[in-house]
Parts: sequence; C-alpha cells; structure tokens
Amino acid sequence: MKTVLKSLIKQFIFWLLFFAFLRAIFLIYNYKFLVIEDIGFCEIIASFWYAINLDIASSCYILLVPFIILLVQSLYCPDWLNIFNKVYTAIILFLYSLLTTAELGIYEEWKTKLHYKALKYLSNPTEIYDSAETDNFFILIGILILQFLLGFFIYNKFFYQKIKGIKRNYIFSVLFLLVTPVILVVGMRGGIRQITINQSQSYYSKHNILNLAAVNSGFNLYISIFENLKNFGKNPFEFYSSEEAGLVVDGIYKTSIDSTIYILKTQRPNIVLIIMESWSGDLIESLGGEPGITPKFRELEKDGILFTNIYSPGTRSEQGMASIFSGFPAHPISAITVQPDKFVKLPSFNHVLKDAGYSTSFYFGGQLIYGNIKSYIIYNDFDKITEIYDFPDDIPQGKLGIHDEFVFDWQLQELNIEKEPFFSSVFTLSTHSPFDMPMEKKIFWGDNVNMYLNSAWYTDSCLDDFISKAKKQAWFDNTLFIVVADHSHYSYRNWSYFSPEYHKIPLLFFGNVIKDEYKGMKCDKLGSQTDIVGTLFPQLGIDTKEFHWSKNLLNPESPEFAYVAFEEGIGWIRPSGDFFYDNRFDHFYYINIDSTSQDSIIKEGKAFLQSVFQEYMEY
Repeated sequence: MKTVLKSLIKQFIFWLLFFAFLRAIFLIYNYKFLVIEDIGFCEIIASFWYAINLDIASSCYILLVPFIILLVQSLYCPDWLNIFNKVYTAIILFLYSLLTTAELGIYEEWKTKLHYKALKYLSNPTEIYDSAETDNFFILIGILILQFLLGFFIYNKFFYQKIKGIKRNYIFSVLFLLVTPVILVVGMRGGIRQITINQSQSYYSKHNILNLAAVNSGFNLYISIFENLKNFGKNPFEFYSSEEAGLVVDGIYKTSIDSTIYILKTQRPNIVLIIMESWSGDLIESLGGEPGITPKFRELEKDGILFTNIYSPGTRSEQGMASIFSGFPAHPISAITVQPDKFVKLPSFNHVLKDAGYSTSFYFGGQLIYGNIKSYIIYNDFDKITEIYDFPDDIPQGKLGIHDEFVFDWQLQELNIEKEPFFSSVFTLSTHSPFDMPMEKKIFWGDNVNMYLNSAWYTDSCLDDFISKAKKQAWFDNTLFIVVADHSHYSYRNWSYFSPEYHKIPLLFFGNVIKDEYKGMKCDKLGSQTDIVGTLFPQLGIDTKEFHWSKNLLNPESPEFAYVAFEEGIGWIRPSGDFFYDNRFDHFYYINIDSTSQDSIIKEGKAFLQSVFQEYMEY
C-alpha cells in the first residue's frame, strides 16, 4: 500500500518540477526581453514562487487519471496498467512540451500565452512554418524534443513507480478512494477558500513577461478554451452583416457637436474613484429609493453632479472593472478580464493618467483573485495595489475581508503622503454577501434584503467619515471624487432581472474642485459605467479616441442609450423605449417600445451587442 501512495506523491512532485523546468526555459529563451525591461534577478526568480499555487492545481488535474489507475492497482495490478500510466504521462508531457514551445514562438509577436484563438493556427502548421524564421523554427523543434525527452527520461529514471505484487488491503483501498479525491479537488480549487483559483494567483509584477512566466500554461489554455467554448470562430450574436452592424453602431454614436460642459476649476485635479460593491439605484433616495438607506450620500450630492440615468452593463465585479477602467462594455457568456490574452489589448484609464503625470493607487479589503480582477488591475499598472494580504493583521475583518471603514482609513493615510496629482481608486466590500459589517442594525424592514440594506447604510456612513476626514487635508480642495457601483443588486422593489430598473446604479461626481454653479446639479442623460472615462477625460483635456465605446455625458449633444449584457442576451435602453432579449430562445423578456420605432430600436440593440462581442472575439 505504501507503494501506491509513494507513486502518487512522486508523480505530484515530478509535475511541479517539470513545470518549473518549463518556466526556466521560457525565461532563458526570452532573456533579451528581461534585459530590455531591466528586470532584477530576484524579481525573475520570484516567478517560481508565485507559480506554485497554479502549478499545484494543474498537477492535481493531471493526477486524476493516475489516481484511478492506482486505485485499481491497489486491488488488481496487471502489468498493462503500469504501461498505461507511463503512456498517459508521456502524452501529457508531450502536450505540455508542445504547448510551451508554441508559446516561446509566439511571445515576441503576441506578448501573450497560447489561448483558444491561437489553436486555429495550429490547424495549419504549414502557415506557421512559412511565417516563422527558419532558424527559430528548428530551434523551437529542438526545444520541443529536448523538453519532452528530458522530461520523460527524468520521470522514468527517478519518479516512475512500478506497481506489482501488491497484497490487497480493502481498508486502504476504501480510504484511498474517499480521501484522495478530496485532496485533489482542494488542490484544483487552490484551497478551501470561497473563491476558486485563477490566473490572478500568479500575477505579481509590473513586468507582464514575469506574470506570463508564472501562469501555468495548461491551466491558462483550459480557462481560455472554457470561456470561449460556445463561440469558437463564430460570433453567436451575428444578426446582420458586419458592415451593416457597424453602420448602425456608428449611427448610434453620431454626435452633431463635439463639445462639453466644463465643470472643474482645474484640468489637473486629484481623482479619487470610489467603486461601491453592488450598489443598486434603489439605495439612493434621489434615484427613486426609499429615504434613510444612504442619507450621507444624499448630502454629498449637494457638492456635486448626480447622474440619474446610469445603468450597469454587467452583473459581476470583473465586468464592472473593464467597463470602468477600459470603457469596454460587458458582454454575454464570459468576461474579458478573466482572459489575459484579451484584456492586454484594452485601453487603460490608469495608463493614460500615468502618462499625464498622475501617481496611482488601488485599494481593496478583499481578495483581488476573484474574477481574475488582480491580473487585470496589475496590467493596468497602478503604482500601488493594496488588497487584504497587504493590511496589518490586527485590522478587523469579516468573512470576505477588511471592513470598509478600515480600508477607507488606510487609503486616507496613504493619500496624505501621495504625490499630487494622484488617481486613487478604492473598491468597497461590505455590501457583498454575507454582509457581516461591524455594526448593529439600523434598518428593520426589507425582508430578505434587510442585511443588504443595513450593509449599504454602513458603507454610506464609512464614506461620509472618509470624506469628513478628507476635508481636513490639504489636497481636498483640488480633488474630484467619483462614486459609482460595480454593478447593481436585487432590491426591495423586487424588479425583474430583465428590466431596466434592476440594473440602475448611482454615479456621482463631487468635491470642491467642481465649479459652484454646477454643485447640486442633476444630469439625466442615459449612460453607463463605460461613459465615465468619456465624460472625465475631456475635463482634463485628454483625448478619448481609444475609448471608442465611451461617450461624454456632459456633452449636451451626445447620444443617449444604455446597454446591459446578460448570459445570452441584451438589454437596450433608449429614451424612446427599451427591451430585454434572449438570443438562445429568440425571446423578448421585456419590451416597451412604440410600434413606430420598435424595429429600429431592436436593430440598434442587436447591432450593438454583435459589434461588442465581435471586438471581444477579435482581441
């Protein structure tokens, strides 16, 4: 029985070492890029440490088949099972060697790991050969052979454990059957935490080549395939020709006059972006919510501009991040932030501000690994990123992380020593289930959303405390605060998910940097999170051309529309009508459009969805 356990453990260790070997090959082969980026030795070596969790998860996936073989061998061990295990290992070795060798070939051109789209090229090896330099092609073939043969030799010589002549022990076999799968599943999930492991676990550096080195190639390809399985090579939302859809979208964005209302006293204010977890419009009295849920927010409205017709394009935090920081709308089926090969092609709010001389920071009291947000935030190149692991151990926290009041306090301390102008973003946490905020109940109604309402009251009070303290700081008068939700939430109004009201969220610009004549103003233009960058950057004199999905809400002539994506469809909201359409069933869950404009508005929504998804596919 010891032989069975020993075999499984030795195979596990082998795969960890083999992954490290492949990582070393990647770094050595791309050494010139490490030199160009002037990366220190210690930071390079750290990639092996940050790779461990994904390597463990990948090893556990691979070991599922050997586990079954070993379980059978604990009761019955013919020699062909040993051969089968060895052949299986050889196949996985070859596939991993092929995968990582292909990544060596594409990195210089694509600056990414192999993903689902690249698989289409593998179906035509002649084209790959023709487009590669001959010397490099044969070098890569040599590396492929070296990785496979050396890996198989080492496995066969030092790690292969032949199982023969085992004395049956039924108790051991039952325990092996019950315990081992649990251990493997825990390994595959990355532990027993709520959030399962993803590529963010291996992101640690501002140098993306190191992040790519740390991410396990097989795990990354699996995620890429899984996220795009439904739309390999074909847009599932292709309602019209690409030309026709493009013309419709161009018409939607057409603006007669490119102008803006200038609301700021300066073109270089500090900017504090406050992303409120799951804040529905129904939490805000001025947006139609019940009074008393977020009373402090109502007070802040007096010092700023409240946008009263804002809708969240997505329903998850990772979708909200791309909408806010890249001005890229959410889309059905997947999220662009979970795919590093795609999000690196998005424009970046933060990159532009850094180029304009801003110092930048991002604060979150939880784990940024959720929804692969961490890798996306690291790609955005914030000067400082703070999450749960970076806070002192003595700061109180709940089940998901640090309570909002302590995160705000920490950010305030950091801003007091920050170089101006600064752009600082904080992502709240306490309004996320299980709503374990550190306060007694203040709201006693709301039935099944009572805890949600209380958590909103708590975060509202934390925001007020943060602003009250910020007012005493020297930088306050030159700071624009922007408050927006990452997405909406089910509320006491019991709106249907397929209704505009469900997806309504708050957006508020406020601060002493806003001209007095605009304080207390309400802007009723239809828009979404994607419009933040298109609205803000003109105030700073910064071009918004690369953020082509974003419109300027402070341009009196800008178009009015909002878009919502759900699993297989779209919500489209216009002043003249709106609808929610599910493409799977060719079904309208909701439609409220005058018959005279129904066809044109439906065409607009479908063309918009088609164009967004097509761009996502092409990234």
